[in-house]
Parts: sequence; C-alpha cells; structure tokens
Amino acid sequence: MTETPLLRAVDLGRGTRRFQRNVTLGGAKPSGEAPRPRGVFDPELLRAALPHAVRKLDPRMLIRNPVMFVVELTAALVTLTALANATGAESVPVGAGQGFTVQIAVWLWFTVLFATYAEAIAEARGRAQAATLRKTRSETTAHRRAVDGTLTDVGSSELRRGDVIVVTEGETIPGDGDVIEGVAYVNEAAITGESAPVLKEPGTDIRSSVTGGTTLTSDFLVIRVTADPGETFLDRMIALVEGAKRQRTPNEIALSILLAGLTIVFLMATVTLRPFGLYAGTTINTVALAALLVCLIPTTIGGLLSAIGIAGMDRVARFNVLAMSGRAVEASGDVDVILLDKTGTITLGNRLASAITPAPGIAEGEVLEAALVASQRDETPEGRSIVSLARARLAELGLPGGDGDPDGLASLDARIAEEQPFTAETRASGVRLATGELVLKGAVDAIERDLPGGLPAELRAATDAVAGRGATPLALRRDGIALGLIELKDTVKPGLAERFEEFRRMGVRTVMITGDNPLTAATIAREAGVDDFVAQAKPEDKIAYIRAQQAEGHLVAMTGDGTNDAPALAQADVGLAMNSGTSAAKEAANMVDLDSDPTKLLEVIAIGKQLLITRGSITTFSIANDVAKYFAILPAMFIAVYPELGALNVMGLSTPQSAILSAVIFNALVIVALIPIALRGVGFRPAPASVLLQRNLLIYGLGGIIAPFLGIKAIDLVVTALHLA
Repeated sequence: MTETPLLRAVDLGRGTRRFQRNVTLGGAKPSGEAPRPRGVFDPELLRAALPHAVRKLDPRMLIRNPVMFVVELTAALVTLTALANATGAESVPVGAGQGFTVQIAVWLWFTVLFATYAEAIAEARGRAQAATLRKTRSETTAHRRAVDGTLTDVGSSELRRGDVIVVTEGETIPGDGDVIEGVAYVNEAAITGESAPVLKEPGTDIRSSVTGGTTLTSDFLVIRVTADPGETFLDRMIALVEGAKRQRTPNEIALSILLAGLTIVFLMATVTLRPFGLYAGTTINTVALAALLVCLIPTTIGGLLSAIGIAGMDRVARFNVLAMSGRAVEASGDVDVILLDKTGTITLGNRLASAITPAPGIAEGEVLEAALVASQRDETPEGRSIVSLARARLAELGLPGGDGDPDGLASLDARIAEEQPFTAETRASGVRLATGELVLKGAVDAIERDLPGGLPAELRAATDAVAGRGATPLALRRDGIALGLIELKDTVKPGLAERFEEFRRMGVRTVMITGDNPLTAATIAREAGVDDFVAQAKPEDKIAYIRAQQAEGHLVAMTGDGTNDAPALAQADVGLAMNSGTSAAKEAANMVDLDSDPTKLLEVIAIGKQLLITRGSITTFSIANDVAKYFAILPAMFIAVYPELGALNVMGLSTPQSAILSAVIFNALVIVALIPIALRGVGFRPAPASVLLQRNLLIYGLGGIIAPFLGIKAIDLVVTALHLA
C-alpha cells in the first residue's frame, strides 16, 4: 500500500477557508487578488507586534517568565556597569573596553526584546483573526417574543439565555440558540467560510443549533437563545485567537519550572566563578560573568515557550475549532485512543433504505404498508428514504398509498393515533394506530425482545446476510408479529483506512462506536480499518468504555453532536462537539468544531502532537547549544591564568572579548532564527514516538550542538573584521 502522509491531506499551518482568505490584518485582500496565507515575517504583522513587544519588557509582565526575567535583570546590571564606566564611577576592567561593555548590554537587551517580540507576533496573528471575526459581530435588532406571542424589538446585547426570538429571511441571527420552530436555510460563511447555506430545523441533534452573526437566507426561524452577551461562540472564538484568556497548560507549567530550576543552577555556578578566579589569581569582571550566565541558561526555549503555546492555539483556531482551554489542545497531543461514531464520521451518514423484505408468511404489500405507516412521521433522512422506497414499490404493485395516490397516503395517515419517537433506550420508533396496534421499526435485537417466539429462522438468516454486506438491518413488527426487514445502506468515507493506519503508526488506537449489531459493526470496522469497535452502544456504554480505557492509563478523545453524547463528551479527555449539534453537547465538550466535521478530530490530534513535538524539539536545541558556548566563553575568561585552556578554543576565536561578544550575539539571534519554527510548528509526520524522538534528537539535538559552533565562528569573523572587540 502506498503511504499517504497526513500532511498531504491536511496543511496544519493553513487551516480552513475562513482563515485562508484573511490575508491582511483585519480582513481579506481586495477582490481580484489571489488569496495567500500570511507569513510569519509579514511587514504589517511585524509593525503591529513591535509596540506590544516593547510593553512586554515591563518587569511586572516579564516576571511570569523566570528565564527572561533573569536576562532582563542581567541586561540592566550590565547597562548600569556601562554607565558607571562612562561616568568614571567605576574603572574599566583591564582588557575590556567601554565599547565592549556597551555592546554586551545592547545585545542582552536585544535578547529580551526578541523573546517578547516572538510572543507579540504570535498574539498579533490572533488579533488579526479576531479583527475579522469582530466584523461579523455587531449590534443587531432582535425580535423578542413574549409569552403572549407579541414581538418586541430589542438590541442583541439585551438578549439573555432563555429568550425566544423570531428571525426572518435576510436578517442576521442576533445570538446563539436552538431552533424551536420553522425550517430555513442559514448562511454560515461568516463563521465557517463555507458559502453554501445550511438547513436548520427543530428536533434534531445536527441541524437545530444556530450561531450569532450568521444570516437567514429563507423563510423564518423561532430560536431560543442559549448564551448571554459576551458568552457566545463568536465571543469565545475572539478571546481564544486573541489569547486574552490564555492560561498556561500543565506541560507548559512543568517545563517553566524545569527552566527556572536550570536557571537557578547556572546562576549559582556562575556566581561561584568569581571566588574561583580570585583563588587562581585573576579577577573575572561582571560583564563576562553576565554574558556567561545568559549564554548558559535556556534562553532560547525560555524566550519562545509562550509563543509556541499561543501558536498552537492559533493553529487550532485556523481549523475553526473553538478550544475551551490550552489544556484541551495539549491533551489532544497525548491522546492514544480515539472514539469515532460510525454514522457521519466513518461513513458518509446518508443511510438510505435499499430493500424491504417480508417475513415468511407475510405478504409483501402488508410489510410495505407497515413500513410506510411506521415511517410516515419520521423526518430523519432514513425515515424519508423508507417512505420513498415503500411508496415506489406499492405503486408498482398497484396498492393504496403508492406514488401518485395521495388519497391512499392520507387514508393511511388518518389511521395513526399516536407517534412513538426514537429513543436511545428503546432504539426503535413507529406509531400506535387508532385500533390500538403498535407498529415499530428499529434495531433487530430491540424489536426481537418483544417477540414471543423471537425472529423466524429465515428472517434471522436474512438479518445476518444484510449485516454481512455492511448494511444496517431494521426489524419491523406489529404488536407481537415480526413483519420483515428494512435494509439501510451507508458508505465508508474514502481514504479513512490510510489515515487510520497513520495513527496506528503513531500508537493511537481507533475505536468505532455504533448502535448497529455486532455483525454489521464488524464488517464496517474491517472496511474502514479501525482497530476495534463497540456495537449496540447506548450512552452509558460509551461512558463505561471511556472510563475503562482511562483506568488503564489511556487518554481518550471522541466526537459527538447529540444530547445523548454529552455525558461521554464530558468524560473524555478531549471531547469535540459539532457546532450544529445540541447545546448540551457543546457545553459538555472542551472543543467545538464550527465546521461540524466529525473527522476534524484527526486534525486536532495532529495539531496537538505537533505542539508537543515543537516544544520538545526547541527545548532540546536550547539545551544542546550550550555546549559550544562553554568552548567559547570559559577559555576566554581563564586563558590569561591557564594558557592550557587555549586548547579548548576549537573554533579559533580571535580574542577573549570577541569570543564573549560573539556568543552573546549568537544567543540573541538564534531566538529570531527559531521564531518561524515556533509559530509554524516543527514538521509533523505520523510515526511511532520512538521514531519521532530519534529524529528530533538527531535534527535538534545534534543540530543544537553543531549550529552554535558554526554561528559563533561566523559572527567572530565579522566582529573581528569590523574591530568591534
């Protein structure tokens, strides 16, 4: 089988249509110009970030980053030393000119500025996206309906959770809510970037939710508001991409503690060098010690850590996924079990009736009529397809109720006394007739429970045959009599098997959840290439499975859109709800996909893993590049006392001053060089953790050792040529 890398299908740095089109700060390019993604060093982006980077130099803000706070204190100390030397308050150390001290101070300030600039650039990208989102959020007039049915025009900011509003064709929906009356099309391009209108109607798990800022393109809708002002999905999306409410994740906090610990260790080691120098008969000046400290502490990852986290959230937002916290994005990178609903995620979700088979001794007309009656008030796509198939066949047989016989259809409808809706517990639906008879269709095992003699052997064999073809069999009964089978066909989405194989190589196990019988589930699972499946699953079964996996130490992710999915979404470590789903599902999940694409979970996990890999790779590089600085600075500090240390000058640096200055300059410039990697993320490919670790150690570990040797030597040549030291 030909390997299909995930990144060929998904560009993790690009995102969905909405963000691909927003190529300048706060909006799209003029019409007629081809869209292009905004680069990391876009001049407009850099100009917008600079004032914020300068403001972040405030020690009260920088103290949240211990590493860079120490660098700023060191820069301030060297600056004071330079001023003291210039005013004569302190003599210039032997071998270190006034210009040398000033240059060290300048480059230490640049080191801090580059770190704050990286964070400011990441935030500026979010502010640019937020500016575009704000254009869709404006004060609109809402028609609020009172209990007596009268309408009052109010501003959208006056709406509260529970209010009922009426929206007519051409109007903007003023707030998030659930449709309770009406059927209409809504243009959600402002949120999803997809211009095709979406059908909205009440009473479904996938089409009853609407988002504020979208536009009604037909008919009218009555909507119950589900969010107060400032708490809508658009508001939360703006806060997310701006980073205004970003909290550091557990891994980020742990790494910050590690970096702070390393900083303290190197600070103590550096301070002790002065008494060692006095013992050896030399005085090490403050500037050299400051340069050594800044070069040894992990300034690279310390300066980029916040930017990496912000950029990870930004990449999620670019895929129209609303993450409730950075913890959810980070957890997605550690996920090793994925639960996927069969319908709509693994299959196309358009299950349509393809055959209606009578039970032994039951006339075909009788089973067709029962199927038609049981589905006549079923508004789901499956129910409508059963009605269509039954009427077409009844017309062929010349029986009442067929196509072209509206009177016969009305006569059958008049026999219905009560509708029996589908529930997750009964897994069946139908009607009760005026005669008292109950006509139901549903899962075979659910229907069979109420049949005194069970299914006839012939019908059981037919059920197994249907399931063996990967289709879904529905049994049909009238009271305690089995009437026949309805076959529903669905299609597995193309390319999923290859994608599941990629996640298998990464150590992620895929599990299909379905209400189908085990035989059908096994056939679909085999065709889709998932690792396991749970058949005939009820809501409590999903929760039980998730808890069992978590008890074994696994991190579990799942998608869902219905109210019955809410408990499982809340239990999962990563719960991705569909924006078109119910409010209960969206409240329970820690991520919401505004595009309502269940397979988006695969991209979210890839982004989470890329975030963790990026953080780990730059940390490895940051620690590894200290090696070259030992060879640059330590010989320069002690070579006057111990000439033998000249053997450690493997780079052949010109003078002790040029060695120290070159190391400090490289330490600052490497932050700038790594900003694109921090913001775009390390190149990600599906592979086992051991392979990724080996690859990153080779590239960023070995590269972190070699690059400083080359970089410091190149800078030394320039410094020497320009007589800067």
